Amino acid sequence: MSTTYYFAIVGTNDSPLYEAEFGAQRDESKYLNQFILHAALDLVDDAQFMTNACYLKTIDRYNDWNVSAYVTPSNIRLMLLHENKMEETIRSFFVDAHELYLKTMLNPFYEPNAPIQSQAFDTKINALAKKYLL
Repeated sequence: MSTTYYFAIVGTNDSPLYEAEFGAQRDESKYLNQFILHAALDLVDDAQFMTNACYLKTIDRYNDWNVSAYVTPSNIRLMLLHENKMEETIRSFFVDAHELYLKTMLNPFYEPNAPIQSQAFDTKINALAKKYLL
C-alpha cells in the first residue's frame, strides 16, 4: 500500500503559504486534506503553549489520518497529514523544512506571509520528502 502525505506551511494569519502532496496522488482528497489541517489549527494553537518544543508530535486524528505539527518561533505552522506514525523521521523532516523556510525568509524579495511559489523551494521539499517520508 502506498502512503500519502500532505504537507502545508500555514502563516500567522492562518492562510496556507505552501502546500505539497507526496506519495500516491489523490486529487479528489485535496480539499479534504486542507479541511483536516485547517480544523487542526486550533489544536496547534492550544498545544504550542503547553510545551517549549517546536515539534508538537501528533496533535489530531481524523479516521486513519494523523496530523503532526511543528511551530516556529515566529508562529509559522508546519503541518503534515499522514497515515503512519513515524515520530522521529517526521521530526527530522520538519526540522529540515523549517531550515528551508528560514532560507526563503532571508531572501530580501520575499514578503512575509506571502505564498511561496519558488520552484527551487518545491524541489527541495520534495527531496526532503523522499529522504524522510517515502
